[in-house]
Amino acid sequence: MKVIDILRLGPVMPVLVIDDLAHAVPLARALVAGGIRVLEVTLRTAVALDAVRAICAAVPDAVVGVGTITTAQDVADSKAAGAVFGVSPGLTAGVLDAAQQTDLLLLPGTMTPSDVMTARAVGLDACKLFPAAVAGGVGMLKALYGPFADMTFCPTGGIDPAGAPSYLALPNVACVGGSWLAPKALLQAGDWPAITALARAAAALRAG
Repeated sequence: MKVIDILRLGPVMPVLVIDDLAHAVPLARALVAGGIRVLEVTLRTAVALDAVRAICAAVPDAVVGVGTITTAQDVADSKAAGAVFGVSPGLTAGVLDAAQQTDLLLLPGTMTPSDVMTARAVGLDACKLFPAAVAGGVGMLKALYGPFADMTFCPTGGIDPAGAPSYLALPNVACVGGSWLAPKALLQAGDWPAITALARAAAALRAG
């Protein structure tokens, strides 16, 4: 499996910030129940890696990745926790080397044509456009399609349900990343049916 195969499993990849480990498994189950299988658990909290381990063990239908990877150690820790892929805000030689050594599929962040050229030069064919809204959004992706028609993107950052369809209609976008599927208020309330409803709506966003 390649990163692009994972991105094509659904139109939205939720960006999950899990503060309470007890939320990890019910959150993942709620998202999968709504048709969202690919989950990005960010390394922005102290329990992130434990959350990945818990989800991998309890929710076999989830395809679990780790986000906010910025160092080689992050790559090693993510692989050890059971992650299938890693998402980085950028691309460095250290992160790339670590991903290749551990066989962790890598989705690096890009923001400029030079970033995309760097990713393509090391054999990658899928990138994150981050932060998408700041980087030019739909207009930037249309511009990148000309010289980089062979590259596929997962734009993330500043995308909401209203704007997602315009991204998903582009030929070089496999999915979008979004944080709206797991609002903090719903997590704190343990309102898993509401999260499943958000996931079901997100799964139906695929344009065309």
